[in-house]
Order: sequence, then structure tokens, then C-alpha cells
Amino acid sequence: MNMQHKKALRRAAPLLLAALAALLLGAQLAQAAVAVAWGDKGDNVIAVQRKLKQWGYYSGTVDGVFGQATYDAVTYFQRKNGLKADGVVGSTTAAALGIQLSGRAKASVAASGFNDSEVRLLARLIHGEARGEPYMGKVAVGAVVLNRVRHSSFPNTISGVIYQPGAFDCVSDGQINLNPDSESLRAARDAMNGWDPSGGCIYYYNPNTATSGWIWSRPIRLSIGKHNFAV
Repeated sequence: MNMQHKKALRRAAPLLLAALAALLLGAQLAQAAVAVAWGDKGDNVIAVQRKLKQWGYYSGTVDGVFGQATYDAVTYFQRKNGLKADGVVGSTTAAALGIQLSGRAKASVAASGFNDSEVRLLARLIHGEARGEPYMGKVAVGAVVLNRVRHSSFPNTISGVIYQPGAFDCVSDGQINLNPDSESLRAARDAMNGWDPSGGCIYYYNPNTATSGWIWSRPIRLSIGKHNFAV
């Protein structure tokens, strides 16, 4: 092999490796498990609702829309059957239900009206503030941020709310800079797509660690995990 051929092979090698990596990634995505969750619509949701209704976990309408009633039924089923109660029907929960989901997995869930940097920033806030909390509690923390954006007493952007001085402990202690996990990203998207488990709250706090006397004066709407949510 002459020198020119060797140089040509060296130049082509990175391109060949990149092409191989793309093919492998495509194969992994094609084989990824299908899952349905909050905000999804269609035949898979209908199948889930029918089976949950058949077994007495769901009393709502079989309409193919994965909303609050379906989420509540799924998490109830998961808890009763020793599964992770995250409200997502993936391969394990589907198998326990006795159904097979059809179609291909989605690479990501869109967040209506928000760009990728806003999704990631909210996910970092959720990850920093609510790691270890129930999934619904993570979504509720994200919803509080969005409720503040819409409230006249707070800044009108996600970054403005999150970085308002003294607003969130994770900003003060640097945990806002941690990379969010996949569950925090999904919780951010669910909140951005309209799910508000807090019911419109603009405050939350852990009563075991709260140091502000003022926060205790706020009317509590509900508690999720270790957090009280208030207005």
C-alpha cells in the first residue's frame, strides 16, 4: 500500500466511525421500549385505560387521552403490584397489565411554547430542589415556577423566577448547576405541557427544614412527599 492510500484511509477512518455510531444509535432507538405517559393520546392509551377499567383501577372515560384520571389509575395499579409508581406505562407496567404497546419509542416529549434551554433550566431546578421526591412532586415544583411566571408579583420569565435572589435553595447552594436526570427532564416537560399537581400554588417548602417564619403564614393547599404547597 503506497503512502497516498494510507493517507486516504486515515482521512476516511473518522467518517466511517461516525457513520457506524449513527447506525448503532439508530438501531438502539428503533429497539427502545415504547412508553405512554401524561399528555399522550392514541390507541396505546386506550388499551391502557380499557385494561385498568376492566380490573377496577380506572372509572373514567376510555377516550385515549392520558390525563390526571389515567395517571392516578396507573400509579394506583403500580403501587398495588409492587412496581415503580411513576405514572409511566413502559414495558414492565404494560406486561403487568397484560397488554403490548405498539409503535416506536419517542426520542423526547415536546414542551409546548418553550425552547430547549428553558426546558433544561426548569429540569435543573427540579433536579436541585426535588431529587428523591415522588414524580408528581417533581412536576409540582416545576409548576410552581411556571405559576410564578404568570403571577404579577414575580418576574415574567423562567430564568427570572429561578434566579430571583433568595427564591430557591438550589440556586444559593449551587445544585442548580447539576445535570438533571431523565425524570427531572420529563417532569419539566410535563409541567410545561400543562400538568399542575399543585393546583395553582406559588410556594412550596419542606416543613422539616424551612427556616423562614413568613412561609408558615401561607395557606397550604396540599402536601406531596416532603413538600407543602401553598398560595
